[in-house]
Amino acid sequence: MSRSAESGLSPSPVTADDLDLAVQLAVKALREAPSAAWDDKAGSLEWDCWETVEHLSDDLFAYAAQLGPKAPPLDGEVPFVWESRRPGGPANAIHANREAGPAGLLQVLEASGALLVAMVRTRPPRTRAHHVFGVSDPEGFAAMGIVETLVHTHDLTQGLGLAWNPPADLCARVLARLFPDAPESTESWPALLWATGRAELPGRPRLTTWRWDVTPPA
Repeated sequence: MSRSAESGLSPSPVTADDLDLAVQLAVKALREAPSAAWDDKAGSLEWDCWETVEHLSDDLFAYAAQLGPKAPPLDGEVPFVWESRRPGGPANAIHANREAGPAGLLQVLEASGALLVAMVRTRPPRTRAHHVFGVSDPEGFAAMGIVETLVHTHDLTQGLGLAWNPPADLCARVLARLFPDAPESTESWPALLWATGRAELPGRPRLTTWRWDVTPPA
């Protein structure tokens, strides 16, 4: 089934509610993880599952931070210190207290997501802020946060042995916003996995490099 058939109409804009839904679905899925699995690798990543949730939390926090100042920076990141806890680990500003266990780790994820949801809800649509791929708007940061959440939860559920199949309409909206060149003839979730280098499609090998288009709509 094509994305247009899934949605029935052209996808609507990405919203703070979409981001909140993505984070809540991810947290709900990850709560089912066996406690002994958090040190296992997350899918094809070089990070373990605990580190991957920290990285995802850090992504959501960092996107919220970029939108936070009254005059958001257009030429660089808000200068938090990002550091890795081990060689090869993700460089984060956000690290969860291991003593709090998986439940605490998921609270960190939920809280970081809530920060970005709040910023997307309250910042005017005309707001612009820096991202490494270009200047974007609150909707763009919401879409980026959703993609990070959906695909990293895919990585995590592979490592944790869980099922994960996010809503097709949610995937379709972020594809339309960030990946306008993704194949229209493919269902939205497989297309998103392909666009982020996590799967191959018929006639389309798995991508080894990829990026999204953060340009705000005209």
